[in-house]
Amino acid sequence: MRPLFVAVRIAGAVLVVVSVVVQFQTSLEYWASQGVQDLTTKIVNFYSFFTIQSNLVGAATFVIGAVVLVRGGHGGADPQWFGVLRACATTYLVTTGVVYNLLLRGIELPQGTTVPWTNEVLHVIAPLLILVDWLFAPGRRKLGFGTVGIIVIYPLVWVLYTMARGPFVSDELTGATSWYPYPFLNPDTSANGYLSVAFYVVLIAVFIGAAGTGVVAISRIRRRA
Repeated sequence: MRPLFVAVRIAGAVLVVVSVVVQFQTSLEYWASQGVQDLTTKIVNFYSFFTIQSNLVGAATFVIGAVVLVRGGHGGADPQWFGVLRACATTYLVTTGVVYNLLLRGIELPQGTTVPWTNEVLHVIAPLLILVDWLFAPGRRKLGFGTVGIIVIYPLVWVLYTMARGPFVSDELTGATSWYPYPFLNPDTSANGYLSVAFYVVLIAVFIGAAGTGVVAISRIRRRA
């Protein structure tokens, strides 16, 4: 099992990194073709997507996990810190997959021209890979439910960052005086402004908390040797 999941983790990391790089390069070319002058803002915007950030966390987790499996020999649980990291990465990527496929599929997002295959990797394949890894890879450590408190820190910080930054970032291509990575976070275009945004933020927060609780609960299930 260990050699298999070493290969799965390496393949997952490579696939995610290549997808992010290809999409980023495509976006850069699109911005250049449109005569964008402020590339710095566009680049920061690109890496401000929860999708990009959660996938990069997932890729880093895959790489570290491959090393942990190789060093772990034929037995033993993951180090505590890595168990928590795996739980966080799994929750974030599963959330990315679910939110995208329920709320955002078919909607053009403001990162430039979307590359279809990278879109599927980042929103479908990577979330499935990390979920399979969490369910079946050896070494999964039993975690306490207090880990859920750690899991929710990053999404909370991301939402605060996004909402605080949004009103001060203009979109050079559309002329909009604000910028938000996802339509449901944009109070300027939502039906009820910040009330609609608050509804979706609470809904997604509840989902992340539930997903994190589920991920931790899975870690507590005893597995056969």
